[in-house]
Order: sequence, then structure tokens, then C-alpha cells
Amino acid sequence: MFFKKLEKYNVLLASGSKRRHELLNGLNVDFKLISQEIDESYPKELIKHEITDYLAIKKSDHLKKFLKKNELLITADTIVWFNSCPLEKPKNKNEAIKMIKLLRNNSHEVISSVCISTNKIQKIISETTKVYFNELSDDDITYYTSNYDVLDRAGSYGIQDYIGHLGVSKIEGCYNNVLGFPTSLFCKTINKMKL
Repeated sequence: MFFKKLEKYNVLLASGSKRRHELLNGLNVDFKLISQEIDESYPKELIKHEITDYLAIKKSDHLKKFLKKNELLITADTIVWFNSCPLEKPKNKNEAIKMIKLLRNNSHEVISSVCISTNKIQKIISETTKVYFNELSDDDITYYTSNYDVLDRAGSYGIQDYIGHLGVSKIEGCYNNVLGFPTSLFCKTINKMKL
């Protein structure tokens, strides 16, 4: 059973994402937050989940070597993949507006990777969800980017926000993955791991 698998571990989450915090809380995982500054650059030849895998592992690299016997570290990364390019966090509101204008009346993929590490093993998993957007007016996009925290979000949007309620017509795959953490795949993986 999932809830028993992590009982003997002190779970460490190295992520500033409020959505990941909420999702782990929803799984009743007792965890401690670890903050770190990471250069999120990656080799430009990487595509799709190769990017998120690389960054989730990179986020664990420095911390993994200090893990104690009873500690389990979780790191993660999420991107939006559109038109053969990654859309990461926007640098400013103008860039956020441009991104959402690209996504409207179109589909894109949200890809998340999670790296699970102990002092003995490391496992990387990734999930892809396809998201379809309705047509959105320029006024709605401007309103959204002016009133919500778009700078902290891959692709400049949160599916749980105003723009998600208004703009997302359907998804194919895991909803929580779009929030940045594929909970179902994470639980299956933990259950299979020899912890």
C-alpha cells in the first residue's frame, strides 16, 4: 500500500512549486521542503521528456550525495511542448501574453518528470498530458496575465486558474501532471520500488 511505503523515510521535496506541495499533501505524504538555486539550462539538442528528465536529475545531483539512510528526495520539472519547442516559465508579462496567444485555439503537451532518490537508488519517471485550448480573446489573456501569477508557470498558465476554466476544452491524460506532478504514476512507481 502506498501510504505505508514511505513511513520509514524522511521525505525531502526540493521544489518551490505550490502545486507540488498541495499534491503531495493530498497524498498524505509528510515531507520537508528543501530550497536550492539551480541553473536550469540544458543541452539544446534535448527534446520533450529528455529535457524534464535532465532537469529533474540535475536538481537532485547536489543533494543526493548528502542523503542519509532514511531520507528520500523528490525533485521534478515541467515544460509545455508546443510546435516542436519547449515553452518554459516566461521572463515577463509580455512574454506570457505571447505564449498564451500561441497556445489558444490549439493543442500542446505538458510534460513532467519526477526524480526519486535515496542514498542507494535513483528512479526517473515522466508523464505527458495533451491539453486543448479554445479560442481566447486578447482581453481575456490580458486580464489573466495581469491578475494571476503567470511568471512561475511553464507555458505561462495554470490549468486550475481563470484561463484554465475559460480556455481548456479538454485534456488527454493525467490532470495532476498539468499541475506539475503526475501523482498516479508517482504512487505506482513508489509501490514498485524496493524501498
